[in-house]
Amino acid sequence: MSEFKFSCPRCEQHLQCDERLSGKQIQCPACNHLIVIPPSPAQQAQGNYTPESGQTWATFIPRAPNPKDPPPAQ
Repeated sequence: MSEFKFSCPRCEQHLQCDERLSGKQIQCPACNHLIVIPPSPAQQAQGNYTPESGQTWATFIPRAPNPKDPPPAQ
């Protein structure tokens, strides 16, 4: 497992992940924006990077409820 570092294109939060996750769509833990993990430097050199498509909500993490928000209608 080889890890690499990258930044969120929206908020510039520094992130780190395993290169096997390149191309997957995740939610930035800082700004909650959906981003695609870029190719690792090794994958760029080899040219075998294929971003996934259609996985937008597979990694969506809902926002924790705010105690000040009204309860959901039933």
